[in-house]
Amino acid sequence: MTITRRLSYRQDDDYDSAVPLRLNAAVAVDLVVLTIWQERLAVLLVERGVAPYRGGLALPGGFVLENEDLPAAAARELAEETGVTVDHVHLEQLATYGAPKRDPRGRVVTTAYLALAPTLPEPVPGTDAAAARLVTVTDAMSDPTRLAFDHRQILADGVERARDKLEYSPLATAFCGNEFTIAELRRVYETVWDTTLDPRNFHRKVTSTAGFVTPTDRMTRQGGRPAQLFTRGDARLLHPAMLRPRAD
Repeated sequence: MTITRRLSYRQDDDYDSAVPLRLNAAVAVDLVVLTIWQERLAVLLVERGVAPYRGGLALPGGFVLENEDLPAAAARELAEETGVTVDHVHLEQLATYGAPKRDPRGRVVTTAYLALAPTLPEPVPGTDAAAARLVTVTDAMSDPTRLAFDHRQILADGVERARDKLEYSPLATAFCGNEFTIAELRRVYETVWDTTLDPRNFHRKVTSTAGFVTPTDRMTRQGGRPAQLFTRGDARLLHPAMLRPRAD
């Protein structure tokens, strides 16, 4: 796959604008969209409607248009293939993948984005996606050949990024609504880390970490004992960190 583009330069540049710039790689974006679904960590996947890997599962994504920057391309591809917009999700660049044979169509370099959301609307497939649905991360990772291209590795990297950042940043609140209880925040940590945390210790750590959460004067009203509601604080980093339990 060869992409040929003509670039124009100022007349005083040393470049000959009549000579086309030949690029030997296409540029793409892919998205790891994570949410908590049915009390488990889940990823938004599409069923490919076109070759290669027709009928296989893949991360939403596609090629970058000539006049797009990467974040705009990621937002467009997500909306086109799943109907989900980035308006209310946390979106950050994850990594770039450029192995020479990662795509059977030719040399394709993709920049992956990590998106986190408390909930997602029912996906609506479009363009070259025949279907779109949530799949638990465990199920998506269960078979090394289940995901197209190198998307299993990209998904693994996205999950690990989320797990790591829960330790030193307030990223866990991206899985919560605008208001949440400490118990709801704890369940985010338990789900993403796949572990069990002591409720009292967790409450103490969260509420004693400056800028992590901000208390409101509102309480939950849905059955059981009322619990105080919190919103995300203004901290960008957590001091001290919320250390993830490690297996011995």
